[in-house]
Amino acid sequence: MGFAQGSALRDKIHQSLQTVYNLEAFRLLKPRFVPFGAFRWVAERKAARFLTEAFEHVPVDAEARLRGIAAGARIAWKSLALCCSLEAVLSDLTGTTHTALEAACSALAVTGAASALGAPILAHNFDYLPSIQPYYLIRHSHPAGKLRSVELAVDCAPGVVDGVNEAGLAITCNYAFATDRSHPAPTITMLIAQALSEQKRVDEAIHFFERTPRVGGGLLMLGGADGAIASLELSNTRAVRRDPEPGCDRLCHCNRYRCGLTGSVELPASASYADNAPAALRGRRVHQSSECRDDSLERRLHAAGPLSPEDVRELLADHGPDGIPSADTVCMHSDYWHTTASIQLFPVERRLHASFGPTCVAEYQAFEVGKQG
Repeated sequence: MGFAQGSALRDKIHQSLQTVYNLEAFRLLKPRFVPFGAFRWVAERKAARFLTEAFEHVPVDAEARLRGIAAGARIAWKSLALCCSLEAVLSDLTGTTHTALEAACSALAVTGAASALGAPILAHNFDYLPSIQPYYLIRHSHPAGKLRSVELAVDCAPGVVDGVNEAGLAITCNYAFATDRSHPAPTITMLIAQALSEQKRVDEAIHFFERTPRVGGGLLMLGGADGAIASLELSNTRAVRRDPEPGCDRLCHCNRYRCGLTGSVELPASASYADNAPAALRGRRVHQSSECRDDSLERRLHAAGPLSPEDVRELLADHGPDGIPSADTVCMHSDYWHTTASIQLFPVERRLHASFGPTCVAEYQAFEVGKQG
């Protein structure tokens, strides 16, 4: 598992590692007087040790896929371990509040009477660093003896950002800023890959995430071919499900927890990026963007009638009341983060639509996984 991904994308994976090493957010982690080569060597060893312990504690298919990618790409496993562990390390903004790779994201789901299709539509703006965008891929995953899926992933990683499987389970992932701590465990994107390979329904997937140790904070939007939708708030130690209000059939979230149990372990509302953050973020309040996007998306989503896929695209292409895109608009254009991928998921059709770029100019390509059996 993973060898085909590594061998087919060998050159791009080597390029993506160099891009990660050159990220401002990563280099700011280096102590001032330590040579970068020595810092990277130590960071890779720590990451490999972290993931080795994580996989011993919670066996998942991501270990085999990660080692397969490394073998196929002819690259040291510890180097890929560093890239994968950054997902967890950089979602922890406690203390200095300076590591800022996890960025933003906006997601929504409609079903039933709120959907013009009468069936679930999930949509996700993946807001990330433009320098990482060239390394996105749409992956068809066929694990032996398990469920097939089509997924948005990054070329050097085993995890999944968005995906839908042959049973009609769809999942999207936003980052969140959790402050609780856990023992080494797989990252949330690794667990999404595992869930898509094993679970068939929203309830089953949520139960899987609730019982499986993980590291990092996130907000998952889930939808199923049976019409169910739900939002799942995850911290390192807590999981809370949020369902649509009765008769509403619609949900949205950005990067802030909505539930009390997870909200109590969220980075404080007043927290700001410190002087050792990437230059474009310094002094900015961490939750400002998410609060603005949450308010706008919630208001527009609940004022809308039944939504078609094009209506959903327009909601996630929003540039604010003045039509001026920024770090605080749902379709994000900022000095640091951008909407780098626009994804729509259709559980009944087992189909994913992807456009690598801002939602305001999205031209989707369709990918299907096919129905089970």
